[in-house]
Amino acid sequence: MAGTHDTGEAVRARIRAAGLRCTPARLAVLEHLSAAAGPRTHAEVWEALADRGFDRATVYRNLTELTEAKLANRVELGDHVWRFEARRAGHHGGTGEHPHFVCTTCGEVSCLEDVTVAIKPRGRPRAARPDSSIHSVTEILLKGRCGECK
Repeated sequence: MAGTHDTGEAVRARIRAAGLRCTPARLAVLEHLSAAAGPRTHAEVWEALADRGFDRATVYRNLTELTEAKLANRVELGDHVWRFEARRAGHHGGTGEHPHFVCTTCGEVSCLEDVTVAIKPRGRPRAARPDSSIHSVTEILLKGRCGECK
């Protein structure tokens, strides 16, 4: 969510706490993800940081390392494109799991960090239903039109 991001020393501290070296590229990538309103593709992150001289491979390697260190999440929103977002402390127990919204008109992807989605079975009372075939839900994606596209 924009406006709730870490910068500077807070990002450095998170990187070091995860056991990683705080390189200029890693710092720039995590700061960029922290400031973003929604998940960003590798290409979007690279384009945003290209003026700092980081090549595509460096940006991708850092996205992967931040994900492996649990400082970022990697999500796929149904279009076979990986997107990355910073995990934010305090949201959903620090897991970073939250629903996403994709505008079907402009394609903008937004995080819905302050939204809880409950899945409740319809029909028969719980005692009369056989066990659900769903063990766990890992991602929820909502689609519709954003406020700009109305």
